[in-house]
Amino acid sequence: MPSEIITPSPPKYLQQEETLSQESKHLISTLPKEKGWLASNLYQYQGFWYPVRHLQGVISCQKHFQSQNSDILLVTTPKSGTTWLKAIIFALVNRKRHPIAKNHPLITNNPHDLVPFLEINLYVDNQIPDIESFQSPRIFSTHLPHISLPESIKNNSPSKIVYLCRNPKDTFVSLWHFSNKLRPKEMGTNSINEVFDKYCKGISIFGPFWDHVLDYWKQSKENSDKVIFLKFEEIKEQPGIHLRRLAGFLGCPFSEDEENEGLVEEILKMCSFDNLSSLEVNMNGKLSSGEENKAFFRRGEIGDWKNYLDDEMVEKFDQISEEKFTGSGLVL
Repeated sequence: MPSEIITPSPPKYLQQEETLSQESKHLISTLPKEKGWLASNLYQYQGFWYPVRHLQGVISCQKHFQSQNSDILLVTTPKSGTTWLKAIIFALVNRKRHPIAKNHPLITNNPHDLVPFLEINLYVDNQIPDIESFQSPRIFSTHLPHISLPESIKNNSPSKIVYLCRNPKDTFVSLWHFSNKLRPKEMGTNSINEVFDKYCKGISIFGPFWDHVLDYWKQSKENSDKVIFLKFEEIKEQPGIHLRRLAGFLGCPFSEDEENEGLVEEILKMCSFDNLSSLEVNMNGKLSSGEENKAFFRRGEIGDWKNYLDDEMVEKFDQISEEKFTGSGLVL
């Protein structure tokens, strides 16, 4: 009798309708749809694009997440320095609980395991997680646009939002590399030209990029006590200044003793790209969703887009940025 051929199920990040609730299936059937960068389609909800599993997480998060006053929410568009920001904020906020040492949680855990995504990790697959037991301050992350945040975060909550953005050209190139890393080998890779056209039209995971960034920029101007707006490039150029700025915004400024002991520099060194990417957990470990940790560490450089984009692409990006940001005061 021939042995049964078992087809391995795809990684969780590529699974689609099999995990959806009936309510989500009905909603998705009504939404605009475009081919995604990975195996799944993207669906447009509240003006932004999501894979099916993430969309169900968005809806569940909106319904069930209740913000606490001390919560800290890290918000990014994909591939804007999310992993780095998670490491920095975790080390900063928990520096009394977890002093910088050889047994620090960041040494043995990927930052994505320490600071979970609301819609990708906690509320995905129709889950309602028990997060009441999380230690205060609770630190969560999300790629959600401001319009899609749970109402408990937006409605006069004193919880803090830390937003990090990056030059759209570098963000696009990093997302292109990342999506090709996650695609099964038998699918081949996306050409840069194909996904460039999609990105410019706003059809990318949690896109349009420009609308995402602009909404949080406006929020940071209108409510600076709640939302801080950071730029990847500025943190890279002056990390100490921006780490101290973050500490002040989050209500945990560095003491004189901490400054004298060089704690700012110690945190930045531990959370640096070179250090994090060389750790055993990040070279060989995997997230529970199936992605290899090393996929989240590529180059982390400013201006890498110059190696991939032609003059016509650059002109197109600059044109869109000018159209979207004119009058806002935002320059990327």
